[in-house]
Amino acid sequence: MEISKKYLSIAIDGPAGAGKSTIARQIAKKLGYIYIDTGAMYRAMGLYFVRENISLEEEDAVIKACEQVDISIIFEQGEQQVLLNGENVNGLIRSVEAGTMASACSVKKQVREKLVELQQRLAAKENVVMDGRDIGTHVLPNADLKVYLTASTEVRAKRRYEELIRKGESVSLEEIEKSIMDRDYQDMHRDISPLSQAKDAVLVDSSAMTITEVADHILFLFSQIIA
Repeated sequence: MEISKKYLSIAIDGPAGAGKSTIARQIAKKLGYIYIDTGAMYRAMGLYFVRENISLEEEDAVIKACEQVDISIIFEQGEQQVLLNGENVNGLIRSVEAGTMASACSVKKQVREKLVELQQRLAAKENVVMDGRDIGTHVLPNADLKVYLTASTEVRAKRRYEELIRKGESVSLEEIEKSIMDRDYQDMHRDISPLSQAKDAVLVDSSAMTITEVADHILFLFSQIIA
């Protein structure tokens, strides 16, 4: 699909737990752009696969699921809400199970084609800040600014652990770290659109930076491009 350049876009890629969603939200809010959390869309798909006990080894079942599932985004009071077949699943898609399945099912061609098309359509009609794992390399290859946001495994695991604890989930820091390492490997070694830094992306390591510092840095980079 050809992406219109009538609108501006920022693509933020990086591994799980690097803070992409939080940073992207802040940047979109400051710019007045639409924030699109592609990871949330994949997590919604992962949640569907978990709920329906769909095996990724059964090709027909995967194809049927892609035909039956509907994932859409609405905005209420400036916040993105992810709908899975009409159900608001924002409070359910951040579980470890949904995240692990999201990474696993994202390697399936049918899953990626469906979600990428939706993401590209959104970027063709709005100024957007989009984060994920292959935005700059595949979804929005002509984004005005591409950022590869990362952090150490230890830092990312601690961030996710604290996030889940705040939500009342009983989790283990060691299990979270292992899950993140496993997802990193899956994301970087998948056959379809593996996680990688685009050649023209700016590398930003957030390990020792606050959320505000990272957001301000990316906004500065963007201001230099559109000046």
